[in-house]
Amino acid sequence: MADGTLAQAGEFAVIDRLVAGRRQPPFVAVGPGDDAAVVTSGDGRVAVSTDMLVEGRHFRLDWSTPHDVGRKAIAQNAADIEAMGGSATAFVVGFGAPAETETARAVELADGLWQEASRMGAGIVGGDMVSAPQWVVSVTVLGDLGGRPPVLRSGAGPGDVVAVAGDLGRSAAGYALWRNEIADFEALRRRHLVPEPPYGQGAVAARAGATAMTDVSDGLLADLGHIAEASAVHIDLALDALAADLDAVVAAAAVVGADARAWVLGGGEDHALVATFATEPPPGWRVVGRVREAGAARVTVDGAAWAGSAGWQSY
Repeated sequence: MADGTLAQAGEFAVIDRLVAGRRQPPFVAVGPGDDAAVVTSGDGRVAVSTDMLVEGRHFRLDWSTPHDVGRKAIAQNAADIEAMGGSATAFVVGFGAPAETETARAVELADGLWQEASRMGAGIVGGDMVSAPQWVVSVTVLGDLGGRPPVLRSGAGPGDVVAVAGDLGRSAAGYALWRNEIADFEALRRRHLVPEPPYGQGAVAARAGATAMTDVSDGLLADLGHIAEASAVHIDLALDALAADLDAVVAAAAVVGADARAWVLGGGEDHALVATFATEPPPGWRVVGRVREAGAARVTVDGAAWAGSAGWQSY
């Protein structure tokens, strides 16, 4: 049943269609269909985070397919668990949409949610649907820390190296290309619609002794600013260490008349991971700066304050 609209099908018929045939991972004891799901955790603790995507604010359905939106919703939530040093295990999804929305589009959204969750061996274990004036996708993620302490933002210390796993600046570049109706640079355009967090690297960093970590959701400078504030330290980035990211977006920046440095330093939604380490980082991570001193909560670039935007703000 994927014909007609959500209103014509009815909530429970649509939910039955969205969950039919899905295979849950082994740690899901009770999946969708009851009053609550039951998810086991060998660790004894559960990492939890939640995030929302609102049509017109976080995505546009004339740019993104419903499948893209589903993948993005899962990816950005999973990155929060990765940033704690854990692994996402289960997701609960709330979906609001106009009653006249075609049921097939809700099914396409669910397919995207499941495809991205399956990349990390996780499941969609429950959720809710409601009529709304525009699409809203609200996701809560559960994660397993694997018996390790969570990696907080507050543990960075002088002498630590700052390292990144994943790519920077791609989503900001893609957004600028979409906004300016430039059809070239398809890979960058896609990265704005569907981020690619470095799944598994959060746990790698935790096992390697990361002292602080976060994901780059708002912008490298903005998110490192949270670590600097929580740890009361001065973090200094080396621009030449970001050369690979700059090279990846500089041609697109030239086309739209933008500064590639602004995308790499201040562009969000790549959901790369950035962490501090007291020793050299593990494979898969690249050093991009250092923690210089305690007592001065700030982030600089090559020793100087950055004059451009540090990143995204929700309000």
